Amino acid sequence: MNRNQEQYTSGEVLAPPTERYTVIGWLKKNLFSTWYYTLLTLFTLYILYIIIKPTLIWVFTQAQWQVVVVNLRLFMVGQYPADQIFRIWIALHLLAFTVGLAWAIWLPRSRRIGAFLLLIPLGLAALPFISTFSHINWVIFDIAALAGWGLGTWKPKAMRRPLLVLLLAYFPILILLILGVQPILKIVKTNLWGGLLLTMLLAVVGITVSFPLGILLALGRKSELPIVKLFSILYIEIIRGVPLVTVLFMAQLMLPLFLPPQIKIDNVIRAMAGIVLFAAAYMAENVRGGLQAIPKGQYEAAWALGLNGFQTTFFIILPQALRNVIPVLVNQFIALFKDTSLVAIVGLLDLLGIASTVLAQPEFIGKQREVYLFIALIYWVFSYAMSYASRRLEVALGVGER
Repeated sequence: MNRNQEQYTSGEVLAPPTERYTVIGWLKKNLFSTWYYTLLTLFTLYILYIIIKPTLIWVFTQAQWQVVVVNLRLFMVGQYPADQIFRIWIALHLLAFTVGLAWAIWLPRSRRIGAFLLLIPLGLAALPFISTFSHINWVIFDIAALAGWGLGTWKPKAMRRPLLVLLLAYFPILILLILGVQPILKIVKTNLWGGLLLTMLLAVVGITVSFPLGILLALGRKSELPIVKLFSILYIEIIRGVPLVTVLFMAQLMLPLFLPPQIKIDNVIRAMAGIVLFAAAYMAENVRGGLQAIPKGQYEAAWALGLNGFQTTFFIILPQALRNVIPVLVNQFIALFKDTSLVAIVGLLDLLGIASTVLAQPEFIGKQREVYLFIALIYWVFSYAMSYASRRLEVALGVGER
């Protein structure tokens, strides 16, 4: 009896054979398997050709990207003081360390993808039109990410709790760094925040604050307490029936009327409040959909174990509900990230607001295509990153699998 027969007779389950195709075999199977698939493929290739060819010609030979190069710092941080930009870099380096640590602990097998992501900062560091200070900081960004990854790989179990603490503390640290703390750091007023910096802050605040608020509203809508249930229903239905622009205008114009005269709220804080209140209503409905998908047997099993209502909800039901709606939640996060561009209507200089300022410069009048294509690329990169992270999380948690 040979070795293969011994393994088979020992009861070991052999993996099913996998199909492997050459490039030509894959093309024939997926794109040219029938005559009508062939026609559709050729027609699609022709459409892509007539669209992509002139686009590439314009991008590489006709577009004048000087408008982006000259105003790059304005696009990134708005009017943030140049002598204080090191604080933003410190926040980015801390973020790189945190992401590297989380990657080593939660995604230890995705080394190739992590290595590819590390090439992006190195590519940015190689750009000829950025300052020497930025060159150095992008290299430090990679070093910080590698340090976090190395620490997480060296002691993965011991670093789980510090990672959670770092994740919870990162946002307060970020705000303190950007805003400043006297007398350690100079105060930078929020009217100087702008560009991608303001866009990311609005998105991060909107996502992190609206998520727990949405969970509470979803639980309130299913509550047996009439007052709590009625308040949750009214809040959700009223906010969902109003456009975000209206909420932003109300936050800017109406909110001060409900406060004492001596209390003045910054315009950025008002915009953050409007975004959070708006996103929480949609987040609540997404979470409620996940709660309704949980079978009654889960509740009965929890009660049989002697768990009370709080324990049943937060340890049994809610984790399963959130797991079921991960794709929907990430879709909401992406939509919220793009919706932050509406704050330009109420006078804030986010990424889109900065674009209007740049296009008003006399030497760059008529450069709308270059500017808006650059902004669209930034939005796409961050949206795709969130979508990719969602897919990885779904695979890790087995979403959609039985």
